[in-house]
Formats: sequence, structure tokens, C-alpha cells
Amino acid sequence: MNPSWVTKRLAGARQAPAGHRKLSRRGFLQLTALAGGGLVVAWTSPRLLRWGMRRFVGATPSRSEPSDFIRIHPDNSVEIQVNRIDFGQGALTALPMLVAEELDIDMDQVRASLAPAGEAYKDPVYGIQMTGGSSGVPNSWMQYREIGAATRTMLVAAAAAKWQVSADSCTTSSGVVRSGPHSATYASLAADAARQPVPDKVTLRSAAQFKIIGRGQPRLDAVAASQGKKIYGLDVRLPNMKTALLMRAPRFGGRVESFDAAAALKVEGVIDVFQVPTDRGGSGVAVIAEGYWPAKEARDRVQITWQAGAGGTVSSEDLIEAYRQAAQTPVSTALKADPSPSDGAPRNLIAQYWFPYLAHAPMEPLNATFEMTDTGAKVWYGAQFQSTDQLAIAQTLNLKPEQVSLITLPAGGSFGRRATPTSDYLREGAAIVRVWGERLGRRPDPLRMMWSREDDIKGGYYRPAHLHEVKVALDEQGQILLWDHVIVGQSLSKGTPFESFIIKNGVDSTMIEGVVENIYALPMRLRVTHPDTPVPVLWLRSVGHTHTAYVVETLVDEIARAAAVDPVAWRLARWSKHSQPRHVAALELAVEQSGYGQALPDGHAWGVAVHESFDTVVAYIVDVSIADGRPKVHRVTAGVHANQVVNPTAAEAQIQGGALFGLAMTLPGFEITLKDGVVQQSQFTDYPPPRMADAPSVAVHFVPSVEPPTGLGEPGVPPIAPAMANALAQLTGKRLRRLPFDLS
Repeated sequence: MNPSWVTKRLAGARQAPAGHRKLSRRGFLQLTALAGGGLVVAWTSPRLLRWGMRRFVGATPSRSEPSDFIRIHPDNSVEIQVNRIDFGQGALTALPMLVAEELDIDMDQVRASLAPAGEAYKDPVYGIQMTGGSSGVPNSWMQYREIGAATRTMLVAAAAAKWQVSADSCTTSSGVVRSGPHSATYASLAADAARQPVPDKVTLRSAAQFKIIGRGQPRLDAVAASQGKKIYGLDVRLPNMKTALLMRAPRFGGRVESFDAAAALKVEGVIDVFQVPTDRGGSGVAVIAEGYWPAKEARDRVQITWQAGAGGTVSSEDLIEAYRQAAQTPVSTALKADPSPSDGAPRNLIAQYWFPYLAHAPMEPLNATFEMTDTGAKVWYGAQFQSTDQLAIAQTLNLKPEQVSLITLPAGGSFGRRATPTSDYLREGAAIVRVWGERLGRRPDPLRMMWSREDDIKGGYYRPAHLHEVKVALDEQGQILLWDHVIVGQSLSKGTPFESFIIKNGVDSTMIEGVVENIYALPMRLRVTHPDTPVPVLWLRSVGHTHTAYVVETLVDEIARAAAVDPVAWRLARWSKHSQPRHVAALELAVEQSGYGQALPDGHAWGVAVHESFDTVVAYIVDVSIADGRPKVHRVTAGVHANQVVNPTAAEAQIQGGALFGLAMTLPGFEITLKDGVVQQSQFTDYPPPRMADAPSVAVHFVPSVEPPTGLGEPGVPPIAPAMANALAQLTGKRLRRLPFDLS
């Protein structure tokens, strides 16, 4: 979720150097002795909160008893709670690595688990508990290291007091404190350490002292995942648990006019069928059954007459034409050109691009399990936005937020779909539980709410469709005189709790990221229009960069080649003049490792694209051909500048996965289209993801750095499609201005 405008604004909050770090006593560490000699370190309110993100969730849940960040067990293992969700990005390993480094333990001593919802686990920069914007490691870089360093300081102090020696004489390694003839495990010192005062300062290791950070580590959950023992939301099983499926209107915002459940109630295992409110002011019909299959069969038999919602007239081709018209009279200006626009240029390049709606389609569809208790509710699910979700569920169930206990589980993907400001699927699940309980007149049994694949693809939310129109004025030498850029597309933030922060002067910052930074220092005018289109939209992995990178990187490539300049040389020359050292380093590394410029087999071509998102620069050099009328990417070489890479093994996987995710956007059929308000796709058969045959080899190379880490979950996505398009232009002579690609 969170675009780069946030990470840039907050960059100062992460740039603190290593060495002595002053800690805030107020709300920093709370220590208690555990039965059996363990030590709990709880992090309650880090000092890095810079601005009032709390106000965007409407209300802050009351402070509850802080939960544990570190638990030292009697066997000298250390359990570390991760304040994020892990849905493939590796947070469950990377964040414990930071603690382990400063605590001075080995990774084989580490246990890791996902933290529940709680005040202690709010993001130290955003002030809400969430995972998004490739911010997990960057935002918690200092937080988790300080937790480890503070715990180590207190353990050493306990040992020094016990042995009556100076703390300076004590050393640590592998979870053991030593001084002269003395030695003691952390576990044996835990109870005494719990009584030590919180240190005013901690000393953090320098990059030269790192033993764990920067060295590839296998995922801590790899064995459980490979053995099928990892528990996801769909794996939750509770006594007497029932399953709920919801029939939603075929058009967004539609409502039930009438329904007949007689045939559905005859299905064995079906318990109840009733009407409930749904997202965006609609209504639907819920089916409660003993399991998924009876619920699905019954749902298919429910006869419903629908009232069409506001989205009943939307069709994709009409939308394209409406957006084209809107591009002629843009409403808001995000960037003014200097010099002013001029019509006297010797040459003008006019390009119009179309990017369709896209579904997130994670492998694990949306789901959540609800259990009503004496004191409130428990909810098990892949929680990406705990703070907003907790409030939404509480409001729906008529509870206080602190009465809703969220148990964070790993998720089989998300790509932004579980970070919904409206908490749509959780509100719907909670509404089913509430209405069912009212019908029963008692506390309902535990209920698992599930989405099918068809529900997921047809039910929203989507990456917004966008139209870009760019007019580039060039002089006789091919130099850019003016870059006049118009973007038309729905606002991601309008109507959400984030609106007042993200939308400024009528411009949604998520739409223009990737252009407004103007990394090529172009004489640019940037204008936007946000049509009110009744299609539910949401950020998709890498947000606005999914379309802005494509426009910028294909156009500069086209301009370079029209001027008979190698596109790599064109970029390097531009950046050398305007000081973009990280872009230069990433591109030069990719060029060096790829062999760019060397002869390729007949029918192959090189393609290049470079883009910065979430403070990370990714340069792709690709080797592309055309086979059976479809692009074939043979090799991808990535040069990546992400500052200090905490876990190179996971980081490499993130760039590889991002490249494949971005490649999907180019494949035939990978688009969401609407006809008379109805989404036409419903399954992987007509919304086809990449297959093994589509996957190229992806070699990832990182620019060495000891600066604080930047994001890695999303930056691998944006540059792959433009790199492919630039190669295909050399093979076909055709510039591709619409995704997915059509080579006919």
C-alpha cells in the first residue's frame, strides 16, 4: 500500500546512525519475570511516531496490557514476536534477524511468531498496526535493533551484578554472557535481568560488526511450510465451527429485492439462509452450512432478484472513451513546467496509454474465522491492517475495539487486497455473525467466512484503470523542450480515512508517484483528473508505479532511440548531469552483470528500464524474443539499490517474485473488463496468471551499501513491463501503448 511519498517524507525517521542510541523511558520497555526463569521484553510506544496517523482510523483502541516482543525461554531459545503479517515477503525472518544481531544470539536459537493486534505492535512510524508500502523492515529497522540491544544490556547488567564485576568486562555470544571464569546463559539470567533498570542508551553494532544482518538466512517458517504444517486462515478449525458464503450482487452496490431459499435449504448440511448488508451500501444473501461444499451448492440454488447498484452501466470500452475525453480538460495540476508550454517545437511526440483494471487474485482467497466470547469476539485471519480492521469489526458487532481480539495468521498472498481501508470482507463477515446470532437468539457457533476464487475476481477491489496522454516537444537534436503529462483515473483515497492526508489540491498522490519525482529532471507539466467511477478500487502491489513507470520508461527509451542514442547511455548521461547516484549504480550493475550490448541470438533483443519506488531503485536488463506471437522473456538481470539488505536470500526472492508479478500484467487476458456493470472474468482460466513456461531466469544483484534499508516487497514490479516493451519495440518496430500486450 503506502506509496513513496510517505517513505520519502519519513526518511529522516530512519536515518539514525549506529552507535549510542538514547532511549525514551516513557513507554519503552516493560519487563516481567516469567515462570520458569524466562524474560519478557515488551515494546509499547516507540519514539519514531512522527505524525498523527492515528486519526485516520477514526479512534485509537484503548491501551491494553502490552504483549511480548521478546521471550527468553528456559532452553535458551528466544521467541520474537513480529508486528507484521507475513504473506511471502519474509518479515517473519528479517525482523527477528535484527533482534538476533543486537541481542547476540544465533539464528538457530530464534523462534518467531506473528503478533496479535495490540498497542505494542503499531508501526513505529505510521502509528497504526499494519503491513504495507514495503515498509516493514525500513520502519522497524531501528525499533527491532534497539529491542535486541536493550535486552542484551539488561542481561549483561544482571550478570555483572551477580558476579560483582564491571559490565564492561562482560562479553556475549550465542546467548551466553562471559566474564573471566564466569559464564551464564541468557535464560539463567532472565529473572535477574527483569529487575534491571531500563538503559538510557544502547549501543548498536556498526555495519562492520554485523554477523547476521546482510548474510542470507533461510526462512524460519520454511520447514513448516514445506511440510504442510504452516497454519493459514483457511486452516483454522474450531469446535462446532460452521462455514458462511455470501452471494453478492452481480453489479457493484446492488441490493436484494427478493430471494427464495427453498431449494437451498434442502441441501444436506445447510443451516440457515438470510439477507445481510454488504460493502458499498449493498445487500446480499448469506448461507450458513456445516462446510464449504454444502454452502456453495446451496448458494448456487438461491433464487435472487436484484436491484442494480450505481455500477450497473459501466462498460470498459465506454470508460476508455470517457477517459480520453477527460484527458482533454484535466482538472488539477500537480507539477508546473518551466519553461511554460510552447507550440513552436520542431517535433512533437504524442502518446496515449491505457491500463485496465486489475484484480489482486492472491492464491489464498479472502477468509476470516469469527468466534463470539463472553467478553467480545476473536477473529483469526491474515491481518494486514489490524488497527482499521479491529475498529471496523467492533463497529459492526456493536463492541468496543478492545473487545475484539485479532489473531494474525500468515496469508497466501495479498498484493494489497487485505489492506482495505473499508475492511470490506471483515465487515461483511461480522455482519453475518451478528445477524445469525440475532436470528438464533443466542451466541452463534464459531463461523468461518470464505470467498471462492470467483468471488475474489468478480467482487472487487481492483487496481484502477488509468489513461495517460503525454505530449513531448523536442528540438531538432531530439532534446526535450516540454513533457506535458495528463493522467486520468479514479482516486484510491477518496472516501477513505486517508483522504485528507493523501489528496492535496485535488490530486491523489498515489496516482502520480513515479512521475512527479521527475528523476530525469525534465521540463514537465503534470495534470490529473479523477473521475467518479462506481467501481471499487484499491492499491495493488507497487500502487501508482504499476502504470507510471511504464509510461516514463517506454517514452524515454523511444526518445533516446529516435535520437540514435543507446538508451542506457541516454539515461546515464541524464542522471550524471542531475545527480542520481543510486540510479546510476543500479543501472551500471545490471549492465555489467547482463552483458548488455553483446550480440544476442537472431530474433532476440535487449530491453532496459529503471525505476525507483519505495526508496529502492531497480534496473532491469531483459533478453526478449517472440514465440508463437507472444513475448518470451529469456533472462532478466536486476541491478538493485536497496541500501543495506538485511536478508539477501529473501530480498532476491522478492525481486524475482516482483518481476514475475509485473510480467503478468503483459500477458493476454490479464485484465478486468466490465460489460453493463458486470465483471466478465471469474477464474484463472479467463484471468490467467503467469505459468512456469512464462517464468524467465531472474538474476538479482544488489549494490553494496550500509545505509538504512529501503523497501523490497514492491519495487521489483514496475520496471519489468517497460523493459519488455522496449525490447519488443526493437523486434517489431511497434510501441506498445496498451496493457496487456497485443502483438497482432
